[in-house]
Amino acid sequence: MSMKKSCAFVSLVLMAGFFVQARAQTVVPLESIKSQEELTQVVTALDKQLFDAYNTCNLDKLGTLVVNDLEFYHDKTGLAVGKQTFLDAIKNNICGKVTRQLVPGTLEVYPLHGYGAVEIGVHRFYHPGTQDHDVVGEAKFITLWQYKDGAWKVSRAISYDHEVAK
Repeated sequence: MSMKKSCAFVSLVLMAGFFVQARAQTVVPLESIKSQEELTQVVTALDKQLFDAYNTCNLDKLGTLVVNDLEFYHDKTGLAVGKQTFLDAIKNNICGKVTRQLVPGTLEVYPLHGYGAVEIGVHRFYHPGTQDHDVVGEAKFITLWQYKDGAWKVSRAISYDHEVAK
């Protein structure tokens, strides 16, 4: 390979690495959030990442968004503890069976000083291909987002008041 081609190749590799690194650094650190609007934008984006992974059964991505000692409280199934327990439940009960959508206008976000944020809202659950499309589940939720070691992750989640959507 000529010196010119070699330099061009190295430059291309370095640029590709820069873009991958830049994309990986899109996490907004807790300490740099200066307003309620910024916090809401961050949590809204996190919610989207979490449930895009949930809806597409991307368990690898989902695993990066929850802490190892996750506590998940569900009014119908009780308490589940641990990342792997959560991922196994998604794999066995959700993948290909259920999708989740945030109900527009229901999202509330509040700061938790030195910890992260609490997200509150209502979500709907659809069961494509396995139910009458007129029947949709709905529930309220509370999610605690912890910012630690340069990453936002769910540490606690509560999903409750499951019923048929009104």
